[in-house]
Amino acid sequence: MKLTAYIAFLAGLVLFLALVANEGFTQVTSALVMAGWGLAVVVLFHLIPMIADTLGWYALLDRTHRPRFRAIFGARWIGESVNNLLPVAQIGGGLVKIRLLSHYQVPASQAGASVVVNLTLAVFAQVLFTLLGLSLLTFFLGEGKVAQGILAGTVISILPIIGFYWLQRRGLFGWLARRLERLSAGRKWLTLTDGGDALDASVIQLYNQRRRILRSFYWMLLGWLLGAGEVWLALYFLDHPVGWLEALMIESLAQAVKGAAFLVPGALGVLEGGYIILGGLIGIPYSASLALALTRRVRELCLGIPGILVWQFMEGKRMWQQAKSSSKKLSADASLGN
Repeated sequence: MKLTAYIAFLAGLVLFLALVANEGFTQVTSALVMAGWGLAVVVLFHLIPMIADTLGWYALLDRTHRPRFRAIFGARWIGESVNNLLPVAQIGGGLVKIRLLSHYQVPASQAGASVVVNLTLAVFAQVLFTLLGLSLLTFFLGEGKVAQGILAGTVISILPIIGFYWLQRRGLFGWLARRLERLSAGRKWLTLTDGGDALDASVIQLYNQRRRILRSFYWMLLGWLLGAGEVWLALYFLDHPVGWLEALMIESLAQAVKGAAFLVPGALGVLEGGYIILGGLIGIPYSASLALALTRRVRELCLGIPGILVWQFMEGKRMWQQAKSSSKKLSADASLGN
C-alpha cells in the first residue's frame, strides 16, 4: 500500500507540474495573485460546509456518550487534514476520528459505527450531488458525451460502496476479525472477535434508526451543496465570476473526479486537470481554472497544516499523561512493597 501511494503521488506530481508548465508558472501565479485577500475569504468560507458535515456526523452519535459539538468539529477538521495532506487513501482520516472520539470516552464500537456509517452516507450524498452536476452539464451546456463518461465512472464507483453497505448489514467486521485471528494462530491479543462483533451490532443498530440516518444524510448533502460557494467565491476573486449553477456544476463534478482518484494523495494533478476541463466547458481560461484549483490547495494547506499540528499535540499530551499515570502507579506499588 505504501509503494502504491508513493507511485500514485509521483504520478500525480508529474501531472501537476506538466499542467503548470503547459501554461507557464508566471502566468498561473499572476492569475492566483489576482485573488489577493480573497484567498482568506475562501479559506474561512470552507468552515461553513465543514460545520454542516459535522452536524451530519453529530446526528449519528448517541446522546449518552456524545461529546460537545466543538469536540466533534475538531475531530472532523483533523480527519479532513489527514486525508488531504497525508498519503492515507482517504481512509486514515476516519481512523484518526475514531481515535479522537476515544479521548472523550466514546465507546469504541459506537465511535467506529458512527465513522463507518458517516462515510457510507457521505458517499451516497456525493453520488446524488454528482448526478445533480451531470444534469446541469447536460441540460444547460449540452455536453452529453462528457456527462455520459462521468456518469459511467460514477456508476462504477458507487458499486463498491453499495457492496460495502450490504456487507455492513451482514457482519462484515466480525468476519474480518475472525479471519485475522485465524491468521494470527488464534491469539486474541486485541480481542478482535469481540470488538468486530460489537462494531457490527452498533452499525446495524445505527442503520435501523432511520430518523437519525435521514437527518445525517440531509446535513451531509447540504455540506456538498454549500461547497459550491467556495468555487463561486474563488472565481469571483479571480476576476472570472460565474453563476451559482455553474459553480455547483464545477464543484460537484470536480469532487467526483477527486473521489475517483482516491489512491492519489490529495488527488494531486488529477483534481487540477478536472478543473481545467470543467472550466473550459463554460469558457473559463486555462490559467484561471488552474488558479481555481490552486486556491483549493491553498485552503487545504491553511487549514490542514494546523489540523495536523493540533492532532500531534493532542497525541503527545495523551502519551505524556499516560506515562505520568504509569509512573505514579509504579511509585505507589513500590511504596506498598516497602
